[in-house]
Amino acid sequence: MSQTNIGDDEVDIVIGALHADLTSFLNEWRPLFSRFHLIIVKDPDLREELKIPEGFNLHVYTKSDIDRVVGSSYTAINFSGYSCRYFGYLMSRKKYIFSVDDDCIPAKDDKGLSVDAVDQHITNLATPATPFFFNTLYDPFRKGTDFVRGYPFSLRSGVTCALSCGLWLNLADHDAPTQALKPGHRNSRYVDAVLTVPARALMPVSGVNIAFNRELAGPALFPGLRLAAEGKLRWETVEDIWCGLCVKVVCDHLGLGVKTGLPYVWRNDRGNAIESLKKEWEGVKLMEEVVPFFQSVRLSQAAVTTEDCMLEIVALVKERLATLDPVFARAAQAMADWIKLWKAVGSGSGSSRPSNG
Repeated sequence: MSQTNIGDDEVDIVIGALHADLTSFLNEWRPLFSRFHLIIVKDPDLREELKIPEGFNLHVYTKSDIDRVVGSSYTAINFSGYSCRYFGYLMSRKKYIFSVDDDCIPAKDDKGLSVDAVDQHITNLATPATPFFFNTLYDPFRKGTDFVRGYPFSLRSGVTCALSCGLWLNLADHDAPTQALKPGHRNSRYVDAVLTVPARALMPVSGVNIAFNRELAGPALFPGLRLAAEGKLRWETVEDIWCGLCVKVVCDHLGLGVKTGLPYVWRNDRGNAIESLKKEWEGVKLMEEVVPFFQSVRLSQAAVTTEDCMLEIVALVKERLATLDPVFARAAQAMADWIKLWKAVGSGSGSSRPSNG
């Protein structure tokens, strides 16, 4: 790593394989991925054998591995589709995880230079976040910037960053209605900025391009809210949006930070948004209930770990949302099962409130 003291052996690259032939995808990423350990989780619904080029240090998990580890005790958790990557989060033992969809390749910045997404994500995570007072020059820990006049010195040490949310060039991560309305729209705007999302401000976290501190954020990243007609396209899912809201509420409570902005990846075109409209419309409607709920969540001082926080959110989902739609009751059970599974399999997580929070 060029800007941090984090070693390559502290990072796992987790890929959810929804496509059997990963040759082109991995060869595009080879210059950036070759020095890291990769975890590839095959979508349990994928019938074909994976095609993986040689020259990578990797471990592949398949449906048989998921069945062996999860067994019949956690029936509420479904690892199919994009949710297969969460199994990789569970099995990793590294401090940091970078996850990118298998339809993305490295982007080029506004100067035409290749973006090192792994390095930028790890830099975001290894440098402090500033959620309690907004810095108008964005991330003050980036090279060439600093805190502006009037920024309290007592807050300048910042807090630990638990989650880094990257962006996308070409095919933006819109919902199906927006993409259907603007089928030709492509994101060509590269904004050279990283910023901390302010405390108590919620955001839609996209699982397309993220990195996180596994110990701090891992227990809150799980396959929870699954739509009845969930498909194999991002705009047919909301699982990443739901767990992103969980992560943000947990980070706010524990005094941790979330950053967004750089790095970008290039997202290849795929899918037909019009055909996806019926599938995702359920998710569009659910968000009108989900966002006010998370805006109202307040956790107790007894919740001092990410797991504690998640269990309190489970209780609140059962109390306030489960009666509105069965999908919320299923999500609450999946959340509860995930925490049990994390403690049993993905242990080593003692994520507690930091002293500066």
